[in-house]
Amino acid sequence: MNEIADPQEDALFFVEDDKPVPEGELLAVSNPWNILIIDDDPDVHSATMFALQGLRIQGRSLNFLHAYSTAEARQVLLHSKRIAVILLDVVMDDDNAGLQLVSYIRNTLELKDVRIILRTGQAGYAPEMDAIRDYDINDYKNKTELTQAKLYTTVTSAVRSYEQICAISASRRGLELIIKASAQLMGLKDLRRFSETIIEYVVELADNDGECFVCTPHPIQEEFAHANEIITGLRVVAGSLQYQDWLERPLVLVADKATQKIVQKALFERRNVFEADATALYFSNIGGASLAMYLDFALPPDLVDRHLLDMFCSNVSVCLDNVVLTSRMHNLAFFDPLTGLANRLHLLQTLHDTLHTEKKADSALALVDIDHFAETNDALGHQFGDFLLCSVGKRLRNYFGDNCQIARIGNDIFAILGHEDLVSPSLILSLFEQPFVADHQNVQLSATLGLIKFSEYELSGSEALKDANIALKRAKSHNRSGYSYFTRDMGVEIRERVRMMHALRAAFEGERLFVVYQPQVDMMTGRTVGAEALLRWRTEDGQFIPPDQFIPIAEYSGLIVNIGEWVLRSACFELMQLRENGFEDFQIAVNVSQAQFSHPQFMQSLERALRDSRIPPHCLELEITESMAMTDPEMLCSMLQKIKSMGVRISIDDFGTGFSSLSQLQKLNVDKLKIDRAFVSEIFSNHSEASIAKMIVQLSQSLNLAVIAEGVETKEQADALLSFGCKYAQGFYFAKPQTKSDLRKYLRA
Repeated sequence: MNEIADPQEDALFFVEDDKPVPEGELLAVSNPWNILIIDDDPDVHSATMFALQGLRIQGRSLNFLHAYSTAEARQVLLHSKRIAVILLDVVMDDDNAGLQLVSYIRNTLELKDVRIILRTGQAGYAPEMDAIRDYDINDYKNKTELTQAKLYTTVTSAVRSYEQICAISASRRGLELIIKASAQLMGLKDLRRFSETIIEYVVELADNDGECFVCTPHPIQEEFAHANEIITGLRVVAGSLQYQDWLERPLVLVADKATQKIVQKALFERRNVFEADATALYFSNIGGASLAMYLDFALPPDLVDRHLLDMFCSNVSVCLDNVVLTSRMHNLAFFDPLTGLANRLHLLQTLHDTLHTEKKADSALALVDIDHFAETNDALGHQFGDFLLCSVGKRLRNYFGDNCQIARIGNDIFAILGHEDLVSPSLILSLFEQPFVADHQNVQLSATLGLIKFSEYELSGSEALKDANIALKRAKSHNRSGYSYFTRDMGVEIRERVRMMHALRAAFEGERLFVVYQPQVDMMTGRTVGAEALLRWRTEDGQFIPPDQFIPIAEYSGLIVNIGEWVLRSACFELMQLRENGFEDFQIAVNVSQAQFSHPQFMQSLERALRDSRIPPHCLELEITESMAMTDPEMLCSMLQKIKSMGVRISIDDFGTGFSSLSQLQKLNVDKLKIDRAFVSEIFSNHSEASIAKMIVQLSQSLNLAVIAEGVETKEQADALLSFGCKYAQGFYFAKPQTKSDLRKYLRA
């Protein structure tokens, strides 16, 4: 080894480099190449170090590791990382110790990247051709031929080869890691879990155990959480152990200026930022959402590593699109976009959880309905109405949000779910004592509440919401601007109504509804002049449902429109049959409900019935209630004018039960008044000459209107009505309601 130690042979090797090293190169020098010397001769170690002293390869210095036996070499190999080159003596403990160690390195330790340079002082023990052929070595040199220059050349070549192989291996591992990360990230839906996964893969890709966190300037996951509040600044969404206390907090409140600066730089310049002691990675998506990841360590300046990081960031950005889209779909599914509160579906999920946990015992649900909101919306515009809803939602959230679930489940209906002591009518209604601010205006509102307690409730979340709505409707009917708690009686009543509604629909479709006709008589002559068409319902088992039970259900459900049109057409065709059988002066009266009369297609259905049956219009009489005349007099006058122009007659049913004025009555231009059966039954209970029935008759005479009494059941009632001047009547005293065939027999008799 004297040739290696000769300083005169290659003097260039010992010249000191006094030029300043650039910053990037200084960073590289701090990360030297590890060179392991395995030789049982200490002089070889010293000579090798002396020959290679001061050598920099690719700007990085050399760090020497030493082993003087095979056993010692194995220990060094087990506990040292990233050994670039091994200078291995062939003959140590025995003649083949070096070659056996090669097999151990390659096969047992599976170190494929390290470059092994075999050195021998006795070439005969391991012929060069055989060693290269049979063992995975990278070079084989005789110690006597290794001058300082040749040793420099050999080691430099080996280090460069190691660097290239490491780059290739790193690229392969990095690409495999990126593919694995992309597959996992694409399946994530939650932003926090997404960010935590990014941290895991970046730490693995950088092969560094440093600390890091992810932050965002956008409320991606809670897009609607504060829809009406301005959110500014960065907030931390995920972090390693050191940064766990920073989660969901504004970055400006937890990070120092230097940390904020590098993160803001990455977001502002939309790129990765590499500094001497820290790194900031940038991720964005096509929708404009972005994330920044801070690493408290510098990444090596290796171009391959930087390239892999750029590729990783690009893939993360693509996956971020999926997270944002999924998050927005989640928000659209579970949050109200106007107020940012939970929606009906979200509330149902929370209700389900509440009813299946110990919270059930002391929880309550309140539905809050803003009184007369529709009128406010129509008068001041929908945009103003939206401002108002947001203001109400914000006040409810500010007061109850930390302890209760607040939701908007309808146009102007909010829900509050929480402990029954908090979900208190007095507390909720007190929030409406102060005006609400909408579009810089103060608006005073009131609300009506429907509440339900869950302590003894056994049904599901959806049923609980329905029952709370039942309580709300009861409050709106009986206690406007107040509240009602749900009771079992309410539930029985509404469920019976729903059951009957479905049964009525089935009966109509199954043709179990039919029309009967109650004769109307001229009491002076005894002649039958007409009949009133009445609807009847007979169930499959032959029982009759009273009209006062199912008619309100038909009106409530809207079925009355179709049923009413069917009754009208049935009556018109029955009248046509009667006229063909010789009863040409006969008239039929048909009741028309409020819903049917106000339906846009009512006039067309009336015209079709007259046209198809070919009856004279004056033989048809439509009966409307007095309450209809009071609801919208102007609309009613217009409609009645059109009906009268067709020749159809109009009568007011149940006259005297409402409060219509004489001026309204004159404007309606009707043909007949009908005295309600309640006034007929009271004729002999009040002996005063000013009985209501008598006054109605006198009123009709003064207005030149015909008058008819219904519900006449005795001769005395009939005689009294005749004495008042009432000529026409109907009731059991004359005839019960009859089917079509019975009516014809009655008329012939």
